[in-house]
Amino acid sequence: MHHSHIFQKLLIKQSISAAQILSALSSFNHLVYLKNNNQPVIAFFASEYLLIKNKISQNFKRITLCQYQEQTQFTDFNFVSKPLNQNNLHDFKGGLIGFISYDHAAQEYVNLQEKLQPSLFLGVYHSYLKLTPEGWTFFSDEEEGEAIFERVQKELNRENKPFFLLNQPCTPSWDKNNYLNAFIQVQEYIQAGDCYQINLTQEFTAKAEGLLLATAEDFWKLTDAPYSGYLKIDDFELLSCSPELFIDFKHDRKIITRPIKGTMPRYSDSTLDEESKQKLIQSEKDQAENMMIVDLMRNDLSRYAEIGSVNTTQLFEIESFKQVHHMVSEITAILKESVSPLDVLMSALPGGSITGAPKIRAMQIIDELEVEPRGAYCGSLGYFNVDGTGSWNILIRSIQKYQENVSLWAGGGITIASDADAEYQECFDKVSAMLDLLNHYAKKK
Repeated sequence: MHHSHIFQKLLIKQSISAAQILSALSSFNHLVYLKNNNQPVIAFFASEYLLIKNKISQNFKRITLCQYQEQTQFTDFNFVSKPLNQNNLHDFKGGLIGFISYDHAAQEYVNLQEKLQPSLFLGVYHSYLKLTPEGWTFFSDEEEGEAIFERVQKELNRENKPFFLLNQPCTPSWDKNNYLNAFIQVQEYIQAGDCYQINLTQEFTAKAEGLLLATAEDFWKLTDAPYSGYLKIDDFELLSCSPELFIDFKHDRKIITRPIKGTMPRYSDSTLDEESKQKLIQSEKDQAENMMIVDLMRNDLSRYAEIGSVNTTQLFEIESFKQVHHMVSEITAILKESVSPLDVLMSALPGGSITGAPKIRAMQIIDELEVEPRGAYCGSLGYFNVDGTGSWNILIRSIQKYQENVSLWAGGGITIASDADAEYQECFDKVSAMLDLLNHYAKKK
């Protein structure tokens, strides 16, 4: 990277929320936020970016603060292997931020339909805000840093408040019958030996006006999800309330993946809540499902890992979120010297927890049975620093808006032991609180 000096300035002392800052900066393009497991970052004014839409790739470079010029290629992102600084191992320090859709990732392996909206965005960011002990602080290592800082301050003083309105409530595109038919077909594929597990999901859609960003504060309070985030590119918005980490890229080429498989609802009554949790802990079906994904992820990672370095460090741990209890396992590995972290991410996507096993056949079956392409849902949102460290989520519990189309999805893993009614209910356990909140924004009749 051509920059050496990073300057930082305290922007806002008081405890203003990420959603409030994002609202103020909503006119900025390539606006992105990652909660990043409580190491939050907000970035803007990418110095260059790669955008893929309708299978067309375009590369842009910033020439003045708000002006971009198309160029023939995206600068090769060569990671330097020396660590940036060891004091805070897990946060953004300038580098790549973006998202890869499920459609784009799956397209590498199977021929499938794609949602008509951006399918990949990777921006190089040198100016960003991070939450430090003093407050939100502006960091930049580019010549325009001062100008960008002034621009950010100006917008924050303008009290910009975006609005959002659903033109009708958000409703499932499948009724229960459609779901049951797809469920039966999955069971037939499993019995025929095509697959062991399929992650079958369904879409909830609505038409809307305004910015999805206007709902962010409410959604993040509702879910309090560690891997939540937001991205806005032109008329496309992605609002994530994801609890799921896909891959953490640590120092010394260590990587960690934490697949979620197994869900039970939470209850306000503590006795019921504990019963629900115990039921998940003791569920052989959920353990079997989780184990299939652990095996799949071990297999995926072993292609890039040093021989013998792939370890399962946690199996069937229970993590409790605001709406659900989840069963989570953890696998670690050490990447081979020769592989690029970005290549590892691109080829490991889509994550096994949201496809099923074996992965390629699962993706073909998903494409056949799910009527709509998933788009960004089940893809990944995250970042890489220039030293190759970084963190990427799995885009579950996430809402996408492209032009006036809004979609929210939910689903779950189906195995031979699955019960159709229970699986159908699980979709709603995961998404009903979000759906209810979204429908608060519907026009009142």
